[in-house]
Amino acid sequence: MKPRIAFFDTKPYDKESFDKLNQEYGFEIQYFRFHLTLENIILAKGFDAVVIFVNDIINSGIINKLVEFKVKLIALRCAGFNNVDLKTAMDKIKVVRVPAYSPNAIAEHTITLMLALNRKIHRAYFRTRDSNFSLDGLLGFDMYHKTAGIIGTGRIGKALIKILHGFDMNVLAFDKYQDTDYAKELDFKYVKLDELFRNSDIISLNCPLTKETEFLINKGNIKKMKNGVMIINTGRGKLIKTYDLIQALKSGKISAAGLDVYEEESEYFFEDLSNRILTDDILARLLSFNNVIITSHQGFFTKEAMYNIAKTTMDNIKNFADGEKLVNEVCYKCP
Repeated sequence: MKPRIAFFDTKPYDKESFDKLNQEYGFEIQYFRFHLTLENIILAKGFDAVVIFVNDIINSGIINKLVEFKVKLIALRCAGFNNVDLKTAMDKIKVVRVPAYSPNAIAEHTITLMLALNRKIHRAYFRTRDSNFSLDGLLGFDMYHKTAGIIGTGRIGKALIKILHGFDMNVLAFDKYQDTDYAKELDFKYVKLDELFRNSDIISLNCPLTKETEFLINKGNIKKMKNGVMIINTGRGKLIKTYDLIQALKSGKISAAGLDVYEEESEYFFEDLSNRILTDDILARLLSFNNVIITSHQGFFTKEAMYNIAKTTMDNIKNFADGEKLVNEVCYKCP
């Protein structure tokens, strides 16, 4: 029997990539446009697996209902899993993820934000569209020999460091688990967080969201940074205390911020809200700064990444259905 899959938070590009790949697998997939919630969880009844994304909050209530409905697998089509209550899921339902779909895609998007903010590309674009060819206010700086602080040297962080190496930048890095061989290969230095904050011209967040990293960029740590530092976040929204970021932008302590994620993004990102009033005052304030670029969690969004997400998700489901080892399982206490 082929597994029956309930696919939540479906966008047109999801359906396109999964349907194309499903020609090889032959799974029975039912797509739903909305997030999986307690209000609509009845839709998961009769399915073997649910496929969810980053903004589906899978709490204990949802997990217990899925178990009641005999759903056996939660398949995340993303790398992060902080939105799933793994403690409740333990011994009740399996959880799998896509650990890496395209580190290069996110690293390249990080560089895009850096360069656009530095050279004021977003402002120049709107000016020239209005036949304004003035250079006032568009002054940037050479990336050459500036110092980048990279927080998190997993696959994305490493891909980013490799690109920065091509700019001939100095790189300082922080990671709980250091890859000293890679540091020697690309000539960068692991340092403590305080040293990274003090000496970096640009700081990029490429670490997962954990209890240790939640609100890592806060008022106290911002005080340690250079005046005029640039902050880039393509990791998770709650790595930054947004209110503190706004105050630092207002004071000029932080000269620019590039955000592909936002602290309270689940209600807004991936959706078209152009015909509504934005009710989030903090997000609206961020959007008012001309030295802030916000993208809607699109760092991963390349053809290659979409294929890898679909392929790994389908392989995860097939391995489960075939009783094989779940190489991408996440759990509260893995053996």
